[in-house]
Amino acid sequence: MCWSATADLVAGTGIAAVGIAGVTLAARHPRDLPLAALPLLLGAHQIIEAALWRNGGGTGPATVAWAVIALPLLALWVPAAVLCAAPPDARRRLLIPLAAGTATSAVLAYTLATRTVTAEIRGHTVGYSLGLPRPGLVVAGYLLATIGALLLSGDRGLVLFGVLVAVGAGVCVVLWRQEYISTWCAFAAVCSVLLLLWVKKRRPPVTRPPG
Repeated sequence: MCWSATADLVAGTGIAAVGIAGVTLAARHPRDLPLAALPLLLGAHQIIEAALWRNGGGTGPATVAWAVIALPLLALWVPAAVLCAAPPDARRRLLIPLAAGTATSAVLAYTLATRTVTAEIRGHTVGYSLGLPRPGLVVAGYLLATIGALLLSGDRGLVLFGVLVAVGAGVCVVLWRQEYISTWCAFAAVCSVLLLLWVKKRRPPVTRPPG
């Protein structure tokens, strides 16, 4: 989420470009591809929200597409991607956030299919309403699936990334709830660059033949 249509569009385009670079770097390491592609999802998310700003919110296809990415897709994508990239000794414990993500994603998908999600422009933010059943439990499952997967990954870079996500997301939520300004797009941009650096670091050094 960003503070205007223009900001969302610019941020989304830049984040998607970072995602393309990450996928290119990870091409020789298929297990890293799902995480490397995460900025592509985040970039598309921002671009979709740019359309929401221009349409004044509402309940149209752009609102549904935004909610599908933000809710059921990311809840399942992140723990599955971390499981793919994690070292072998961490994969068993990562089944916990994956199970939480699967259950949370199923609940969110069912809710989206049976209820109407609405978007409302509130100053420099966009508010979304879905009417989740037991929202506290759903949010806990979402956080366990996403941030929990990163913290349990067993990869130092991903653990540090998880800490940053937890702190940064908290700050973004506080600012958003006060309807002051939405800073998620800037945070997503920083996270995308960090993921790109993580992918680049995972590449083995290029060895040249002698002579």
